[in-house]
Amino acid sequence: MKSAFEAAQQYFDEAATVMDLSHSMRDLLVTPEREIKVQVPIKRDNGEIATFIGYRMQHNSARGPMKGGLRYHHEVNADEVLALASLMTWKTAVVDIPYGGAKGGISVNTKDLSLDELERLTRRFVDEIHDLFGPDKDIPAPDMGTNAQTMAWIMNQYEKFHGFAPACVTGKPVELYGAEGREEATGRGVGTLTLALLRKFGRSIESSTVAIQGFGNVGTFTASYLHKAGGKVVAISDVSGGVLNRAGIDIQAALDWVTEKKSLANFPGGDRITNEELLTLDVDVLIPAALGNVLTEDNAKDVRAKYIVEAANGPTTPEADTIFRQREISVLPDILANAGGVTVSYFEWVQNQQYFRWDLSRVREELERTMTRSFDKVWSIANEKKVPLRTAAYLLGIGRVSRATVLGGI
Repeated sequence: MKSAFEAAQQYFDEAATVMDLSHSMRDLLVTPEREIKVQVPIKRDNGEIATFIGYRMQHNSARGPMKGGLRYHHEVNADEVLALASLMTWKTAVVDIPYGGAKGGISVNTKDLSLDELERLTRRFVDEIHDLFGPDKDIPAPDMGTNAQTMAWIMNQYEKFHGFAPACVTGKPVELYGAEGREEATGRGVGTLTLALLRKFGRSIESSTVAIQGFGNVGTFTASYLHKAGGKVVAISDVSGGVLNRAGIDIQAALDWVTEKKSLANFPGGDRITNEELLTLDVDVLIPAALGNVLTEDNAKDVRAKYIVEAANGPTTPEADTIFRQREISVLPDILANAGGVTVSYFEWVQNQQYFRWDLSRVREELERTMTRSFDKVWSIANEKKVPLRTAAYLLGIGRVSRATVLGGI
């Protein structure tokens, strides 16, 4: 299996070939502007010293300050972070918000640390890199293993060096200048574009069945949105396994169960299935909303969904993507499908820069407008160039970044 960066590079190369992009421009666009790797030592609650490694990859700033999540996970490494940083460059360009791409992370298992230890880890990481990010340089946001509380610590620590600067990070608690609707943004965006994709094929959500792998932040809000829109969500899953109910899962009951039990284990709303089985169910729409590389060369031939909407980052390997193209399964790529999060992060940043707050209805209205406008543009390019939606999205994103690069000069 290709590494995360190799997979991202392959998708980039396919679009660059269609564009007839020069090799010199390709090299410039794929090479990160800065790679940061720092030691992050902390004192544990028991008095011992623990040392972790932190990363921040700043990929491209041709279209504005760089933007990207910060993840805490024991498998975080430089290759993965660089791949995700490059995806952010194209993602922000696809939805046409004035950002470049970045990504960060700390290699740590958060389950091994107390809340106080996580706070010390976060603050020490900011100590190491505070001069390299900020409102007009690089704006972090929550990702896997981090949340609004983490962002609050980052803002507080950053402001000790630089003064009041709420725009230094997004995904903050609403009480600390966060945006209404930020928590739901990625899942709501996925839901919005699922409906848009079905409409392009003359389908309605009311007549469609949906399976969602992953019932964390993105999966829960996606499920809720589609359920309220009249869709039948027949399967959901998390790390404990999945649940299948052909009559449709009671999403509110599942949400209540997870809120109380912290997992879908033993949820009584359907039959137990594995995460692997969920991916090959006979449904109209499959939404991978968990980890990357879950759709591979090994299981792509068994996928029976007609449409795949990538809510997770990099859930489809290039080999699986080729098989889906051959089987005429439409894939809405991650750099468009899950861009709702960074879009509302942009709205939060705008509000922070203006010292003015939008209400939830305006956030939702602007999100839907931005996402559907971007989807329509990608759909148009795909039809015009006779290319898959993924290639069309890359054509749009790379085109915008390369033009900004040429206009700005070296």
